[in-house]
Amino acid sequence: MKKIIGILASILCLPWLAPTSAAAADKPSITVFAAASLTNVLQELGDGFTKTSSIPVRFSFAASSALARQIENGSPADVFFSADLEWMDYLQTHNLIQPDSRHNVIGNRLVLIAPTDSKIKLKIEPGFALAAALGKGRLATGDPDAVPAGRYAREALTTLGVWSNVADRLVRADSVRSALAFVDRGEAPLGIVYDTDALIDKHVRVVDVFPDNSHLPIVYPIALTSRATRDAAKFVDYVRGPAGQVAFKAYGFTPLH
Repeated sequence: MKKIIGILASILCLPWLAPTSAAAADKPSITVFAAASLTNVLQELGDGFTKTSSIPVRFSFAASSALARQIENGSPADVFFSADLEWMDYLQTHNLIQPDSRHNVIGNRLVLIAPTDSKIKLKIEPGFALAAALGKGRLATGDPDAVPAGRYAREALTTLGVWSNVADRLVRADSVRSALAFVDRGEAPLGIVYDTDALIDKHVRVVDVFPDNSHLPIVYPIALTSRATRDAAKFVDYVRGPAGQVAFKAYGFTPLH
């Protein structure tokens, strides 16, 4: 009896494994490095891709800058999906992606957000009173020195003539989702993120949208890395195909043709 109890105890202590198809278990997974703002939509697309192809997909989500540096340092990524062109250009210059596989897939918008219970009202225009609206608080956005969302934010605020008023009052987040979290938790009265980030968070609201002409177009390129496995191209094709178009629209992105 003691022996049986011991066996049962050993079984219960084994790590829990998510059920998977035998076909998927037999195939090596694809590793996708993608911008943090793509987290929700790519997780959905990854599930759909695995169901149709039996090829498992693993994701690493972070700021495009951090992911590009990781690829440069030898991290085994098959696909890079960036939130801006600059970091994709960086990898291409260093021969770390396959240029022929590179495609611009989607666009986005830049928005100013506040907690849902905030009373702040602002119209984004040249010289708008952003600093005054912050009060004693700080403005959350991606680090302008590296994170694409922060770069777009700095460019927009500079174009509008208010950057110098808030440059020393930033919460320099390590990704756009981290900036979103600061506003979500009420730790920052205002933040600058992508429209798609604001859409998935019930604890923030969009105060206003930045004019398109205040910053460079927000474009998300995708490419195979120089070390990509053969199946990785199938994932890129799936993301760029009809399933991807439907999912991106549902999450607020603008598919590019």
